[in-house]
Order: sequence, then structure tokens, then C-alpha cells
Amino acid sequence: QVQLVESGGGLVQAGDSLSVSCAASGRTFSSYAMGWFRQAPGKERQFAAAISRSGESTSYADSVKGRFTISRDNAKNTVHLQMNNLKPEDTAVYYCAARRWILAGTPTEYNYWGQGTQVTVSS
Repeated sequence: QVQLVESGGGLVQAGDSLSVSCAASGRTFSSYAMGWFRQAPGKERQFAAAISRSGESTSYADSVKGRFTISRDNAKNTVHLQMNNLKPEDTAVYYCAARRWILAGTPTEYNYWGQGTQVTVSS
């Protein structure tokens, strides 16, 4: 099992940058592909980005491609999401998620979730 704790959310203005992080417990962090999802009020949870176990492969939703960067540090059991040129439509609770082995792009494919961190972008 793995436990996930997100941090780094906050209130920013449109065009600003923000980084959110996820700290994972356990000694097998490198066995897990990691993903970031987000959920706006009244909307379904949506895929934002994912990264493979080694960090060599990444995947992004079209809506964030070119603005967001996912990275991980297996030595520190952490995964990060750097968000640049933020837009009001990026406002959501951002969740970190983990699944064994292969990265994926839908929430149902992930087994472990953090509690989420709020990101609010004002216009």
C-alpha cells in the first residue's frame, strides 16, 4: 500500500505559476505510476498528467499540455506538478494518485488517492 499527501495549493492570479507536490509513504514508491487529477465543483474528476515509474514517460491532458509539467523523485518519494500560465478554468481540487506498474489516464485505473489540495486561479 501507499499513502499520499498533497501540498502546495493556493490562490493565484491568471498567468501565474504554482507547483503542487505529493509525498508518498512506503518503500516501493518506484513500483507505482503516478497521476495528477483535478475536480472542479459540480464536475467529474479529470485527468491532468501522469508519469511512469522511472519518470521517463509522461502523459498530459490536452487542456494542460505545454503549461503543466509532471516530475518525480524516487529517492524522496515525491511527485510534483509544475503549473505555468494558469487560467481560471484550472481552478479545482488537485489529487495525486498511484497505481501499480503502468501509467494510465482514467481515475478508475488508480488504486490510491491523496486528500487533495485546492488550486484557485482568479481572473
